Amino acid sequence: MMSDFWIILTGALVASACGFLGCFLILRRMAMLGDAISHAILPGIVIAFLLSGSRASLPMLLGAAAFGLITTFMIQSLSQNGVQADAAISVTFTALFSIGVILVSIFTRQVDLDLDCVLYGEIAYVPWDTLEIFGVDLGPRAVWGVSGAFLISFILITLFYKQFKICSFDPAMAAAIGIPVTLFHYLLMGMVSVTTVASFESVGAILVVAMLIVPAATAYLLTDRLSIMLMLSVVVGILSSIGGYLSARQLDVSIAGCMTVMAAILFALAFLFSPKHGVITRWWIRRQLRIQLFEKNNSV
Repeated sequence: MMSDFWIILTGALVASACGFLGCFLILRRMAMLGDAISHAILPGIVIAFLLSGSRASLPMLLGAAAFGLITTFMIQSLSQNGVQADAAISVTFTALFSIGVILVSIFTRQVDLDLDCVLYGEIAYVPWDTLEIFGVDLGPRAVWGVSGAFLISFILITLFYKQFKICSFDPAMAAAIGIPVTLFHYLLMGMVSVTTVASFESVGAILVVAMLIVPAATAYLLTDRLSIMLMLSVVVGILSSIGGYLSARQLDVSIAGCMTVMAAILFALAFLFSPKHGVITRWWIRRQLRIQLFEKNNSV
């Protein structure tokens, strides 16, 4: 029973931490940048392992964060020098990810550093990989890692909420009033990098991409206010975690996969029934207006 709690908590933290930052990626029209970073940091993980000789979380986190910032810098540089934004993202992340695959193949053949683990993860093992300090079991490492990344993001965004908000909606105005747009851009990308690698051990890189975008996209359909959007993305992430885990137990399938599918189902519901942007909601409003107009014309 306790293992169920840890799995659900880890999934909720991953979805919440990723969705929280995903709101800003969506507003900046940089949704695929999360995909780029989640793949491009693989060389950083491998290099960190080669330098430290350990799979400890801290070296991996530092290596991944460094390559996340390198990825962002490369994409930004290409975009500013005539390359289309989507092309810059594609070129950068495929090149760096391929380098990471080659490094894994060459240097880690005799080491349990599996690409499947990096890409897909396994959240079911989270309760048994615990953190111990002075012989005291403090619970799963993944919970501490993801919650730490979430806390850092929450503190930074709370402290600089106005700056992040203006930079996301109108970078030109932010620069005009003296906000260092580039600094906050790289700060956001650094938080995305740290959150991504902290989530690796539980859900893997591919599913992190879904959690970065789907809860935030769902929240975007439900509100036009950034503060509420941030809160809704966390709520959607938690609901995805709980619903996905319960579904996975019933179907005996991948837990992380079911959590992502549940997030997609919530997105589909928002897409159809959102109060302002829902497809069915807008159709119903138009239908009611036509009925009222018809009745009004007949009464005259």
